[in-house]
Amino acid sequence: MPRWRAFFGQQLRWSKPVAQGLVLSVLTFCVVLPLCCHHLLYSYFFIKSVYLDSMSEEVLQESLARGQDALRFWHSASMAAAAASSRFSKISQDPELLVTVVTARRSEGRDFHYLLQVMRQLSALLGGCGERRCAEVLVCDVENGPLANEDAKLLEAHFRVVRRSPQEQQANQERVNTFEKEKRDYVFCLRRGWELVRPKNVVVLEDDALPRQDFFTVVKDLLSRRFSFRTLYIKLYHPERLQRYWNPEPYRILEWVGLGLVGATALLLTVPHWKLCSFSFSLSAGHLLFFTLYFMAAAELLGRHYLLELRRLSPQLYAVSPATECCTPAMLYPGNASMRVAEYLDGSFCVKGNAKDMVLYQMARSVPGEQAHSVEPNLITHIGAYSSVRPNPFRPKLL
Repeated sequence: MPRWRAFFGQQLRWSKPVAQGLVLSVLTFCVVLPLCCHHLLYSYFFIKSVYLDSMSEEVLQESLARGQDALRFWHSASMAAAAASSRFSKISQDPELLVTVVTARRSEGRDFHYLLQVMRQLSALLGGCGERRCAEVLVCDVENGPLANEDAKLLEAHFRVVRRSPQEQQANQERVNTFEKEKRDYVFCLRRGWELVRPKNVVVLEDDALPRQDFFTVVKDLLSRRFSFRTLYIKLYHPERLQRYWNPEPYRILEWVGLGLVGATALLLTVPHWKLCSFSFSLSAGHLLFFTLYFMAAAELLGRHYLLELRRLSPQLYAVSPATECCTPAMLYPGNASMRVAEYLDGSFCVKGNAKDMVLYQMARSVPGEQAHSVEPNLITHIGAYSSVRPNPFRPKLL
């Protein structure tokens, strides 16, 4: 028998860790994970050609039904329900938290009534806070066109709705690109909310950011943590498709390696107690390295998003990390940070590739003394399949 055959035959006997590691890897990455994860949207094993269209259509239909239900709710509320909702139209001064919802009329996707969905959810969450409100709520309608924002008008009887004055609208007629207009609208809402009530803290939601059930509980916990006094903003949302470990963000790499080490150590410490298995692994450097890489690969291929969901067990488990670049559908501004943000945004002209999210990210990194954070998992669900400021496909997809 040739020497190489004898060598590999000896190394690949089942009693050898090499053979056991190879079999375990093949079973895990070629059988178990593909079978379990082929329908998970944010897993590497997700089969787009089979599931994406049907899942996208299902989510659209659910959102449409929720929007129509919200429309009926706000239209046909009974007197008792109307009285309960109308208490939000009076905003007290110096509240602990002000939630400002920025909205504009959508030329596409109007039947989804994103704003009505968000406001119905907010009213339900605020109604569960007891006698003392979790927050005051302000709807900021930035529509400047000839057609009114009908959803915002419908909410006027229930919430405080602010708009630009005719003079401000006239002054805002300058033709600018979409990204600059979006930034100016955002700055207007930041300043108007501050001028009206002088809140201690501000959350700004875009009108397609649907708060989750634990939204106010987690926000309250974040504001109780020491870091919040020294931050420019805390992002409450980051797109799920961008939450993977394989990412330029250094803290995620550290988290990834840490997860692999913990999983590998726990496994190797318990293997000797497994009576029914004849594994030959021990807590050696080589075996620790193998299982660290094994758990890291399994976590990444499964999808970091699904591991983050386990943190919803408690507000204290939500992770706070340095801010990421993309997206501002839900932002928390502690203290008077909202006014600093308005000044920073005013000093920049936004264009494609340098929208308001990128401006804020660069400011937090370049201005001495400023820092910014993100919280994971997300505190809102982004339901806006149809954008109010960007071109839309005929039928939007989840990915």
